[in-house]
Amino acid sequence: MSKKLLFVYGTLRRHEKNHSILAKERLAASQAWINGTMFDTGSGYPTVELQGSSMVYGELYEINEAILPALDELEGYRDGEEGSLFNRTICKVHTDIGEYEAHVYTSGNKKMNKDLIEGGDWRVHQFFRDKLKQELYYFAYGSCMDDERFAKASVDHLFKEVVGRGTLENFSMKYTFLVHDGGRGDIVEDGGSVEGVLYKVDWRAFDYLFEREGVAPGWYRPALVDVTTADNAIIHDVVTFIVIKKDKETCPPLHYAREIMRGAKPYVSSQYLKNLYNQVESLQMNQNELSELKRILE
Repeated sequence: MSKKLLFVYGTLRRHEKNHSILAKERLAASQAWINGTMFDTGSGYPTVELQGSSMVYGELYEINEAILPALDELEGYRDGEEGSLFNRTICKVHTDIGEYEAHVYTSGNKKMNKDLIEGGDWRVHQFFRDKLKQELYYFAYGSCMDDERFAKASVDHLFKEVVGRGTLENFSMKYTFLVHDGGRGDIVEDGGSVEGVLYKVDWRAFDYLFEREGVAPGWYRPALVDVTTADNAIIHDVVTFIVIKKDKETCPPLHYAREIMRGAKPYVSSQYLKNLYNQVESLQMNQNELSELKRILE
């Protein structure tokens, strides 16, 4: 049976109500995106127009062609007929490791396009709209593993409940957000493994994190990921932050690398801590600065 690529952005995504149709298909990228505009239909699902320069986030699957009729039925798409609820077309899909051509279901009726979803992520849109959700988790993989700036901002009380080490599979931590003095942390979906600190938080923590991570200026975006705890439990829908426009990886400044290693040390594995040191060494950090970081390893 031939294979097709499919980009999904709404109820077919993981942990959504219609995902069972794709449960046996291969997930090629959990943080993929296309250029377009996303709308809330007000009927429990989103729709997309392939217009504009904004980004729509979703998942990329390699599927068996045999399931396309079931997908077409779900989306109200009838090939060659006018008036379909959704249209199925081909578009360019971006991932951290390359670009692909994939099927996507887009709006078949502009009257469905009710409210603009500015962040372009249906799952995040729903998550932050549902303020009744009580179990909230945040995964820090960069400088937020260290509580020094939490204390300076007088928000350290919001991050006191530390679950412990968390691991995010299929990603690597890289310094792809370039500012005046060097790189800042990011996660890249390239098949690696990221260790970090898993916090249990309340809604107030996100007010601070959205400002710190520069969500409004478009530096980082919130995303929902599945994180494995130190005792091998998997927690779904953990909030983390991902760089939107990634630059070439660049060596971070000493103060930032120090925050990361200092914050990571009580929680991550000794090998991962060494990997953090080796990473900045490979990015040509100078020897005096490396000597200071090496003391954290001791």
